[in-house]
Amino acid sequence: MTDHAPSYYAATANSFPEQPPLAREVSADVVVVGGGFTGLSAALHAAEAGFSVVLVEANRIGWGASGRNGGQMIPGMRWGAADLAEKFGNENARRLVAVANRAGDRVRDRIARHRIDCAPRLGHFHAAAKPGHLYDMRRELDWLERNLGYEGARIVRMSDVEEFVASPIYHGGVYDRNGGHLHPLNYALGLARAALDAGVRIFEGTPALDVDHGSPVIVTTPAGTVSASHGVLACDAFMASVDKALGRMTMPVANYNVATAPLSPEHAAALIPSGAAVSDSKFVLNYYRLSADNRLIFGGGEKYTPTPPRDIRNFVRPYLEQVFPQLQGVRIDYAWGGLVGVTLNRLPDLGRLGNCFYAHGWSGHGVLLTTLAGELIADAMRGTAEQFDMFANLPKRPFPGGALLSHPLYVLGMLWYALKDRL
Repeated sequence: MTDHAPSYYAATANSFPEQPPLAREVSADVVVVGGGFTGLSAALHAAEAGFSVVLVEANRIGWGASGRNGGQMIPGMRWGAADLAEKFGNENARRLVAVANRAGDRVRDRIARHRIDCAPRLGHFHAAAKPGHLYDMRRELDWLERNLGYEGARIVRMSDVEEFVASPIYHGGVYDRNGGHLHPLNYALGLARAALDAGVRIFEGTPALDVDHGSPVIVTTPAGTVSASHGVLACDAFMASVDKALGRMTMPVANYNVATAPLSPEHAAALIPSGAAVSDSKFVLNYYRLSADNRLIFGGGEKYTPTPPRDIRNFVRPYLEQVFPQLQGVRIDYAWGGLVGVTLNRLPDLGRLGNCFYAHGWSGHGVLLTTLAGELIADAMRGTAEQFDMFANLPKRPFPGGALLSHPLYVLGMLWYALKDRL
């Protein structure tokens, strides 16, 4: 069993008792494969609905992207609502976005109900990297207000950016108080503790070697098996390890983050006066926020080869200093990376394989959507599948060319978009 990556989050993680590996045959109503946000949320919702649940995790709870991401609670999906309306029609987009927009409330409800200590804070600022991006943001917000009565968001002019972030490079943006940020690993550990309290049996250090999607679902592990009426596959960037066909629906993409030394309260408040999470509108985006102890947690940079940079600190630093020239030479205490699952069209991929449900490919919007997905999966198990099916019916295509060609083709595409970011 591999422990958590040496990140700021691991260094400040709440205590959580290590769960034993599975070493026998067990049965349940539901077996969940994956101990990140999606799997934990599905397990917790299913247990609360009266199902008996077993969850198996190859490493530790929150070991993957759930314990390494930027902690940004960004409303919506990677596609804007106005773009969804153009592609799928106004009514379909309205129904889809209305469900997706519940995700923030679901996360905040979980945090409050289970008293999860994960330093949540309200507010997200989407910064326009180019003047034209601000036009797109106005169009998006106008659609949300007209079609859904969306409240809590407003356009920020270029002259007012300094109220939200002390960076000279932005052309305006949108501030949305429905977004926010949190300590992602502590949120995952809090969900796991709530799941244990609800009766979920969790087995860490228990990789799924084989999954039979039939009736019953059978998950084979190194020293045991789980049989269940329903299965949930929640492995995101590692989905290929349990199902090769599903694995071709996403591309594992590396993201890199750093955490600076603690800043003085005055310095931190001057840097991000709003206290919001910030992400920009580049295709290969920068994203950052302040931690509870006034560190700047910053994610950015581009790397498309499977091997990580030798020195993540110096890899990310130029992007940090471009956004915040006043932080040139700032001490960086932590640096880490992780993989996220990205779909070809940047929309999440939900569906069924036999008696298994699956959900992955959050494409950078997983902190909120994963908690919602767990609820939709549990509802579908109970026979109320309309909202799950809305997401399951979104168009989906595997990455072309199989394992040998998909990564080079993806790299070429990302390099093109990265070039557009610079123009």
